[in-house]
Amino acid sequence: MAANGKTVVVAMSGGVDSSVAAALLKQQGYRCVGVFMRLGNDPAGADDDTPVACAPLKSPPPSPAAGKPHHQGCCSVGDAADARYVAGLLDIPFYALNFQRDFGGIIDYFVSEYNAGRTPNPCVRCNEYLKFGKLARYARALGADYVATGHYARIHRNACGDVELWRGADLSKDQSYVLFGVPPEELPRMLLPIGDYPKSEVREMARRLGLPVHDKPDSQEICFVPDNNYVHLLQKRSPNALKPGNIVDAAGTVVGRHSGHQNFTLGQRRGVGVAFGYPIYVTGIDAQANTVRVGPRHELLHRRLTAGQVNWLAPRPNSPLRVMAKVRYNSPPAPALVTLGASHEMQLEFDHPVAAITPGQAVVCYDGLRLLGGGWIDAVTDPAHPPVAADVSPAFSPLAEPL
Repeated sequence: MAANGKTVVVAMSGGVDSSVAAALLKQQGYRCVGVFMRLGNDPAGADDDTPVACAPLKSPPPSPAAGKPHHQGCCSVGDAADARYVAGLLDIPFYALNFQRDFGGIIDYFVSEYNAGRTPNPCVRCNEYLKFGKLARYARALGADYVATGHYARIHRNACGDVELWRGADLSKDQSYVLFGVPPEELPRMLLPIGDYPKSEVREMARRLGLPVHDKPDSQEICFVPDNNYVHLLQKRSPNALKPGNIVDAAGTVVGRHSGHQNFTLGQRRGVGVAFGYPIYVTGIDAQANTVRVGPRHELLHRRLTAGQVNWLAPRPNSPLRVMAKVRYNSPPAPALVTLGASHEMQLEFDHPVAAITPGQAVVCYDGLRLLGGGWIDAVTDPAHPPVAADVSPAFSPLAEPL
């Protein structure tokens, strides 16, 4: 795609991926404007979303103190300093946008979903509402032509000139799943510069360019749960929601007690708190009854689901469509048949049982490399798949995919 002097707002998180994305776009002739989205707990100016111009840093920000782990979120003070310094090295203007007020809604969603017995995915919501929502609106107000991020996915124009969202060339790092909620009208205004490269090459490019973030660790945590202890956040935000309850088996027999259903996620094996003499998993969560159901692995296997809030990026099919579908970020796509409803819902049936289809997570559909669309899982609609053999170790079922 020719730059022709067009302006692109680059979401710069302070990591290697977004830094290289900005560098590549500048090399291609785009007029880049770096933007850091302030999402954290900074009370100063919390209600003011006016962009703040930042002068380039003249020296690299200090490294983490010896012996202290590097923060691995994506919106800390250190990340902001890294992004600002890289923008200075690239000689592009840099702004900080205060999205704290908007981000509070994503945190509220996260808490309410866990309290409802569902497992949320805040990264998808952040891309949908902030990066390609509010940031895209800011870019238009600025007169920019595009918004760019450092996601491992690709924007592709087909033979008819239609814009499509594709999986990243490095399938081991593919992040297209978390972009399924991008509004369709934003696709022509998206740039994903690193989607054609493997991660190792992105780091090498950063090293050659002299960017100090070339060896910065990847983000591994939810940015507003920096200690990876989401239950602590739930206790802080809704202390009365976590209550003791029963752990039951498939027949409803009480087999143990828990300190709050929010401590569990579907498919969890470790830390369940009861022992059956063979591997058991969390197979269901009933928030209304405040019960956690456990059982052998085959009770996690399902083929059918319903999903709502569907966002479809391809031409909408009028009849059931064969797809490859993912029910979590790190699972391989599996063959399925999807039927879109008249409104924003869909039904999906996998060819073979899939483990731990989790309400609150996204199901995303593909045609080869192309992302077609997806929705938010509401429920499974078939009984658990029976064990393949009369074996108390159903984890070895040939139909079970790894968790």
